[in-house]
Amino acid sequence: MKKIAVFAACAALVCSCGPNSCSDKRPAGSATTTVEEDFDDGVEAPAPYGAVPSWQQMDWHKMEYYMFAHFGPNTFTDREWGNGAEDPNIFNPTDLDCMQWAETAKKAGMTGIILTAKHHDGFCLWPSQYSTHTVRESKWRDGKGDVVRELADACAATGLKFGIYLSPWDQNHPTYGTPQYNQVFASTLGELHNGSYGEIFEQWFDGAHGAGVSNDFYNWELFFSKVQPDAIIFSNAGPGCRWIGNEDAIAGETNWATLNTAGRNACNFQDVTAMSHGEMNGTDWVPGESGISIRPGWFYSPGTDKYVKSLDKLVDIYYTSVGRNTNLLLNVPPDRTGRIHKNDSVRLMEFRAELDRMFAENLAAGARARSQTVRGGSPRFSPERVTDGNYDTYWTVDDDTLQASIEIPLEGNTVFDNILLQEYIPLGQRVVRFSVDYLDPDGIWQRLDAGTTTTIGYKRLLHFPAVAGSMVRINIEEALACPVINNIEIYNTGR
Repeated sequence: MKKIAVFAACAALVCSCGPNSCSDKRPAGSATTTVEEDFDDGVEAPAPYGAVPSWQQMDWHKMEYYMFAHFGPNTFTDREWGNGAEDPNIFNPTDLDCMQWAETAKKAGMTGIILTAKHHDGFCLWPSQYSTHTVRESKWRDGKGDVVRELADACAATGLKFGIYLSPWDQNHPTYGTPQYNQVFASTLGELHNGSYGEIFEQWFDGAHGAGVSNDFYNWELFFSKVQPDAIIFSNAGPGCRWIGNEDAIAGETNWATLNTAGRNACNFQDVTAMSHGEMNGTDWVPGESGISIRPGWFYSPGTDKYVKSLDKLVDIYYTSVGRNTNLLLNVPPDRTGRIHKNDSVRLMEFRAELDRMFAENLAAGARARSQTVRGGSPRFSPERVTDGNYDTYWTVDDDTLQASIEIPLEGNTVFDNILLQEYIPLGQRVVRFSVDYLDPDGIWQRLDAGTTTTIGYKRLLHFPAVAGSMVRINIEEALACPVINNIEIYNTGR
């Protein structure tokens, strides 16, 4: 099932103009985007390089991991795609409990939930006035129910962000395929984004369409205008975040958060290489989102109860998604009672516990990092900034320096098998290629075999066979502009 989504609203973090910018209207309490410290040494921070994220995108990057909830008539038919002719009464969860979904997601370490408010069959999980194929026509809650309302309220109560998936394809609506349908679909979007369901953090659009209808039929400009201005809109080509070209949550090891969007239709764009890897020096900030289901299918089926992904598989997925500069959208489909099945819930808790265990002790925390290259010799940009635990401080170098190294001392000959790196992306993504060395117990520098060490971006995780050393050295070998590194962590996960 091909997924696409589109990211909206682009208030720039630090640039004043360009494709990804507008006035910064960041609300109180949202992501910090600049480093404000009282230094009188006259050394200025680097200027932003290329496309940079909006404050909405920065908030989104920091979410990292959230839930997809595929739910609807397909839940009760063992089908992935319905045909729109299903009797609305087939939708009848016996014990719907959206608070259970939200509490499960929260305990799993997730930061939000995106609901399939309408799939390709056209059945609306809210009583839309623009459709006669909704929960209103079902016997569930005597036709007075609203799944969107219940989940939005549950997310608000548990501190999770709430998102919407709405398929433009509608196999039930009589106007589908006619010019009138574009306004119908825009109106349904307006119902969901008019504020009555609260703040929508992400709006998903699916690229599937009916026979004889191309994606060029859809009026995307009209659709985008109905979305809340601070919502993230997802599609193959952005403009906000992009599909990574597969449903296995495997992003490219080289992965730029930038993309050239000019002339690329939100849904018709099919360059899988560009989606998976992004494009160096792309004109727009369009980060990747990696989606996958915890089960073989996207919707619940009793036949898949025994096939929930293993803990080891989920850990692998974490490395190929969050560990490669994308967010992870993990689908956990509610069952026919309207609750998350115990098999899925237990696995999610195991996954959370394993991540907590793996990353419990940062061996680099507070280490006195050092480098022969520091921007203007200023303590504001000293190497120790990468280990101080503050997202908004960073080590950087002079503008004309595109290669530099930083060393992280460890206590004795420490065993480690993971390194986490972060660039300070409010100033742009810069690193093209890097390498890692470690000082072995014999005092000899060894090159770490950590796979493809190319881009970093918001977050890059390297996982490798355990080694022992007293020092780790990160070598920035190629960069588009002076490198800006704000975080380095080292772990021994035992995996």
